[in-house]
Amino acid sequence: MDQQDNQLNIQLSEEIAEGTYSNLAIISHSTSEFVVDFIRIMPGTPKANVKSRVILTPEHAKRLLFALQENITKYEAQHGKIKIPDNPFTPPVPMGFGGGEA
Repeated sequence: MDQQDNQLNIQLSEEIAEGTYSNLAIISHSTSEFVVDFIRIMPGTPKANVKSRVILTPEHAKRLLFALQENITKYEAQHGKIKIPDNPFTPPVPMGFGGGEA
């Protein structure tokens, strides 16, 4: 088996390639999965809708954590430290969210 047989051909449609903007993520979990809801909060709007939901196994959630950390480290090495407010919940978590453990 050569190296080319081990490659995965990943397809990206034009619609998915456009992406979806999110400025809040809410994460919940059960014993078998992590659920990440990506939300867009608009200023002056009392309601925010989930724009995308990703469901991961615990193992994949941990791999995502490591991949994000590695990419943030690379980003900060090139562009400087990412500054975040003292309040880690900015923008604020919407009070009417029907979240909790999945």
